[in-house]
This record gives sequence, C-alpha cells and structure tokens, in this order.
Amino acid sequence: MTPLRWLYLALAIWGAIHPMYYFISYMQATGTGLSGLIDAWYVNDSTTGLTWDLTIAAIALTVFVVSETVMRRNWIGLIAVPATFCIGVSCGLPLYLFLRAGPIRGAKDLE
Repeated sequence: MTPLRWLYLALAIWGAIHPMYYFISYMQATGTGLSGLIDAWYVNDSTTGLTWDLTIAAIALTVFVVSETVMRRNWIGLIAVPATFCIGVSCGLPLYLFLRAGPIRGAKDLE
C-alpha cells in the first residue's frame, strides 16, 4: 500500500473519531440525544451556515462518488456515501479517496 493510501486511511479514521467524540460529548452533557444535536446545528446563523456548507459538500461528494463508481465500476466506493451522511464529510471524502486509490477489481478496460 502506498504512503498516500495510508494517509487517506488515517484521515478517514481521524475524520470518523474526532468529530464523533464531540457529538457524543455534547449529547451526553445535554441529555437531549440526536434531536438535541440537530437542533444545535441551527441555533444561530453561524452554525446554520456551517451546517448548510457541510450539507452541500456532502451532496457534491455523493454525486462525485456515485458517478465515479459507475464509470470505474469500483462498487466498494459506494461505502463512502453512508459514511458521509452518517459520520461526516471528514470521514467520507478521505475514505473514498482511500478506496479509489487502490487497485480496481473487475474492471477490464477503463479507457
């Protein structure tokens, strides 16, 4: 495995663990669960703007992942879509780059 793939994998793991730590800490501190966390995303214009920024980025990443997956027939790349929406762009993007940088299985000719 190349150093670049290792870096993508490390970023995907970091992107899954680091934000999730803060989400879980917030939900435990407030006792409101997921609905309270989602409400907090819209508490003011700053957090609402950031929420929409990440939502649009997640949609753009999904369109890219799906189109690349269909074109390259590298179906394992679709794992990045639920990772993006269940964890975040900070996990989904490097995860897809990690999967895309690997050898393609089942594709005979990409040209």
